[in-house]
Amino acid sequence: MSAKKLLLLAGDYVEDYEIMVPFQALQAVGHTVHAVCPGKATGDYVMTAVHDFEGAQTYSEKPGHRFVLNASFADIKPADYDGLVIPGGRAPEYMRTMPGVIAIVQHFIQADKPVAAICHGAQLLAAAGVIRGKRVSAYPACAAEVELAGASYADIPVDQAVTDGKLVTAPAWPAHPAWIAQFLAVLGTRITY
Repeated sequence: MSAKKLLLLAGDYVEDYEIMVPFQALQAVGHTVHAVCPGKATGDYVMTAVHDFEGAQTYSEKPGHRFVLNASFADIKPADYDGLVIPGGRAPEYMRTMPGVIAIVQHFIQADKPVAAICHGAQLLAAAGVIRGKRVSAYPACAAEVELAGASYADIPVDQAVTDGKLVTAPAWPAHPAWIAQFLAVLGTRITY
């Protein structure tokens, strides 16, 4: 396997599992992962939120961890990276208003590089205008945004993921095994035992 250099877009109140798990898992198999947040530098942190499914009509939210960034947003060049990871939570909701973030998402899709987005990460894909004609999963509350952006919403179980070309999407963190496995396949990562 050739190790890949991956960019992970973070923001305050990103979903805790959806940033921690892919950040650690992708490094565990040998990839370099740079986690960045607009307006923040290496060593700064973002606050995370823990979203859970506890029988209410929507998820609950609790304070999560301080996730320390290992790269500076101002210093990154998207062309230097082989793939993009977009966690969910509340961060995509406000980051989709930032032209610099939108340009990054557009770069990866237009350059036909692997992109993994989970949960509310689809809000960034929709805002970037890059999913027209694609099959995209997201948290069910984002289905309207996915469809308004011209994509087909993949209404799949919460523990599943869908791949369309080099775009891998999933509804929420219970899909991590499927989502990360499909992203590794798109990256060309081979794990041998």
